[in-house]
Amino acid sequence: MDIQPITTTETLTADRRWLLSLHGSDMNKTVTLDLSKFTSGTHYVAAANGLPNRLKSGLPLGKITASGLYAPYTSGATDGTQTLAGVLDTETAFNTGSTKAGAALRVHGDVDTAKLPIALTVPAAANRTDQIRFN
Repeated sequence: MDIQPITTTETLTADRRWLLSLHGSDMNKTVTLDLSKFTSGTHYVAAANGLPNRLKSGLPLGKITASGLYAPYTSGATDGTQTLAGVLDTETAFNTGSTKAGAALRVHGDVDTAKLPIALTVPAAANRTDQIRFN
């Protein structure tokens, strides 16, 4: 019988190919996400193999007017998320069953639209509060 403990380590690297430069990294805002508005497989990778749920970095976000929480940007919405506030700067982990999570919102910098984790048609300036240059 072998009762020796075994320790393993898992290293993950966030996919931030969408980030064209570090310009604006010092301007990120701390925000709270409404996790009920995100969809598994589209906005996050579901928990598996001992790893937590992970929101994809680069997700375009909007601010829900009623709650002040952030959720996926949705053009045509009427709850506030129709205004692009920025993009999720880093992959963000959360536990199953959690309703909110803290995150970093990139509001300034250079972003490659084609490499974002979901398709984005950049809205007109009137429907944005960010200062991101989308290329």
